[in-house]
Amino acid sequence: MADIGAIPLTRIDGATDSLARHQGKVLLVVNVASKCGLTPQYEGLEKLYQAYKDKGFEVLGFPANDFGGQEPGTHEEIVEFCQANYGVSFPLFAKAPVSGADKQPLYAELTGAIPTKQGDVEGMKERFRGYGMTPNDDPEVLWNFEKFLIAKDGTVAARFAPGTAPDDPALVSAIESELAK
Repeated sequence: MADIGAIPLTRIDGATDSLARHQGKVLLVVNVASKCGLTPQYEGLEKLYQAYKDKGFEVLGFPANDFGGQEPGTHEEIVEFCQANYGVSFPLFAKAPVSGADKQPLYAELTGAIPTKQGDVEGMKERFRGYGMTPNDDPEVLWNFEKFLIAKDGTVAARFAPGTAPDDPALVSAIESELAK
């Protein structure tokens, strides 16, 4: 595995970044979309960010248009949507693929570090199939709003299915456990 902290990232405003710049913090990396049934999770992600940011926690949002074309907007439209509808203040990054052969390097490393996710994966897959959609199998990202928890030392600590709400006790417990280390 490569050092995920060294992977170059681009913020949604074009500024350069990397996970190394966030070292020493607990990070929740989430692929996000504006037109998904899970989009209301933005509200919970912002609440989670506000509740723990002073304790060394950050949510990092990675817009992707991989799933059903549910993030068609430009960077400016994404920022406007997130701020106007959900008051998002956590960092957003440039829109880029999170699955398939062209996935961004960060997501290649994240899915390689923890190839399977916890949460209701099979139930979610069945719902997608019922809508005529074909969800991805592990190790690929299943859908929008999948969550990767990164420890203070930069290692991938946990991976949660898209349907895991930001206030889910398992996710909150994992965040609090990492913050306590």
